[in-house]
Amino acid sequence: MLDGVVPFPADLAARYRAKGYWEDRSLIDVFGEVFDRYADRVALIDDHTTVTYRQIDERSKLLARHLLDLGIRPLDRMVVQLPNTAQFVYLYFALQRIGAIPILALPVHRRREVEQFVTLADARACAVPAHARDFGFVDMVKLIMADHPDLSLCLVQGLDPAAAEGPFVSLDALLEQEPSAPESALDGIAIDPEDPAVFLLSGGTTGIPKLIPRTHNDYAYNSKLAASVCDFREGDVLLLVLPIEHNLPLACPGMQGAFLEGATVVLSTSTRPRDVFERVQRHRVTHLHVVPALLILWINDASASDYDLSSLHIVQSGGQRLQPEVRQRAEALLPGCFIQENFGMAEGLIMFVRIDDPEEVRRETCGRPVCEDDEVYLVDEEGRPVPQGEVGELVVRGPYTLQGYFRSPEYNARAFTHDGFYRSGDLLRMDRTGNYVVEGRRKDLINRGGEKISAEEVENLILSHPSVLNVACVPYPDEVLGERMCACVVTKPGASLEFAELVEFLEKMDIAKFKLPERLEILENLPLSGFGKVSKKDLTAMLASRTA
Repeated sequence: MLDGVVPFPADLAARYRAKGYWEDRSLIDVFGEVFDRYADRVALIDDHTTVTYRQIDERSKLLARHLLDLGIRPLDRMVVQLPNTAQFVYLYFALQRIGAIPILALPVHRRREVEQFVTLADARACAVPAHARDFGFVDMVKLIMADHPDLSLCLVQGLDPAAAEGPFVSLDALLEQEPSAPESALDGIAIDPEDPAVFLLSGGTTGIPKLIPRTHNDYAYNSKLAASVCDFREGDVLLLVLPIEHNLPLACPGMQGAFLEGATVVLSTSTRPRDVFERVQRHRVTHLHVVPALLILWINDASASDYDLSSLHIVQSGGQRLQPEVRQRAEALLPGCFIQENFGMAEGLIMFVRIDDPEEVRRETCGRPVCEDDEVYLVDEEGRPVPQGEVGELVVRGPYTLQGYFRSPEYNARAFTHDGFYRSGDLLRMDRTGNYVVEGRRKDLINRGGEKISAEEVENLILSHPSVLNVACVPYPDEVLGERMCACVVTKPGASLEFAELVEFLEKMDIAKFKLPERLEILENLPLSGFGKVSKKDLTAMLASRTA
């Protein structure tokens, strides 16, 4: 097993195998069968190409052989930061074929975040687009490579082959060339199904990133379970507009679950209403993943009536709580479509509302766990179970929930109980039907449209500004995104700070734009709790009243 991965205890692993949850097969063994079973079906459509399951199989094998030529070996780590295109899919399965591990960074991440991933995982390679809007990823990688000599390879999508030099290799060109390594070189690669198939990113509360190891055993089961409650049928089409590096569009059920069912996956890099509606109409999309902020944007767009959206069967919402009135408006716009709420985490546990649930459950809850061996408890601050109907912190253990973050023993000691239950920091309550309702979180996070922002990370950066004495970053309500972030700042005596100045300062830190504060409050002091800590509860209440 890869050093730094916390294994499942032997008794739990034996239980999960005995019940058939774990099949002790690698992801590529599972999906290799899928590629054969549905070989001639259309598997994937992006803005430039349409490919069958057989072609994904062939192109991922081709790319895997190139990776061997380039020195990538089993358990090597590669930061993958590609947009929603077919090249992501080819590379994802190519890495699975050789047992290398993708670290799935988001397209919006910048040098600060990517360098943290490289450092924590000892990544040997990365894969990026040449450009996205006005940002040059190659220049970013060059800066990271200067400080990390072991990062020796960068695959670049959209790179002119003539401009490829040194460690920078054109991903597009590789897909058009014959590699030196024979296909037989792939046959001898042994993959331990208890090793990580992929590293997902945690929305953790600290400024240090956490990598979530999802094993071959647990991640295949995760997608199989999710697909089983999303009512896939023959000929169904899933549209993915959320970044595919997220757990939801990748595996809940996402691309992996759709492929297991032989469905077609449409990839889009645009979330603009007209672009989404046009794709739904053109491809007769049946399934669609959203976060509430996008759903609100779409149902309020007047152009929706210009398109035939009648093919939509399930719109699955995750990332944050979906308000009942939003669901009602969406269902009025899309008659016969099930707006399916789910609660999930990259760390594992997923809950779904089922399509045949009573109206009360469908409108008011995020459903219930998908596996009978998801051990779920809601506890108070002392770790004691709370009565049904009361709010408590979610703690969970199960066949697809991690036992520890990668190479984070000190954090793991706080985040997990002695018997391996994950302390999620999410606050839920169980209603009288046995389903769950999300009530908030104990973790110090801002949930901006489904993207989780660590308050501590941004606070540490703001504290380095010469005018700042103290700072607390807290959420304030927003009708579309749910929450936005406000920086509550105490300036040094005689100093001043303007909002535009603060944003410009943080932009120089090379952080993702969604982490930038969208409001600044200058205060004489920060309110303190009875324990002498900054009372973010009081700050949040103050902002909510001012916003109202």
